[in-house]
Amino acid sequence: MKNIIVTGLLSVFLLTACKKDDQVADKSLDQQKMEFQMRQLEIEKQKLAIEKEKMAYEAQKKADSTVEAQKAKTAAANNSRPQVIKETHTIYRDNPSSSSNGNYANNGTSASQGTTTTQKKGMSKAAKGTIIGTVGGAAAGAIIAKKNRGLGAVIGGVVGGATGYTIGRAGDRKDGRVQPRN
Repeated sequence: MKNIIVTGLLSVFLLTACKKDDQVADKSLDQQKMEFQMRQLEIEKQKLAIEKEKMAYEAQKKADSTVEAQKAKTAAANNSRPQVIKETHTIYRDNPSSSSNGNYANNGTSASQGTTTTQKKGMSKAAKGTIIGTVGGAAAGAIIAKKNRGLGAVIGGVVGGATGYTIGRAGDRKDGRVQPRN
């Protein structure tokens, strides 16, 4: 008897908990259709406004381009005589120091001030490799050497630092920061 009463109370509780909101249940299908159509109408109004703005932008763009073309025509008509270039600036693409020296050529003559090699700024790859190798080697050495972690860290740091330096120095040679060995 207890099971029947408990089951009945539980089913009543579940039915009342699952009951929909009265406001949602009261809405008729016609009201929902009207709301949906109103939302669609708002979206269409927004699309129309965007299209109007786009057309106005295109018209303004076209007007601006015709004004620019007219200005160019009048400028070309006023400056019908050829222009004479009085000063030229020479840039050497493969020589990195020429842009920093500021070489100018006046009427075809070149004024060279000599070439100097500019130092690259920042940390070299060899230094970065040494630091990374030392830290990584020390950590690996401390992990590997279980009996004497300090000695393992020192040995790992030295080996890792030397390896990192060698790899970084090769990268510096490749980049041209350091002259290659002959």
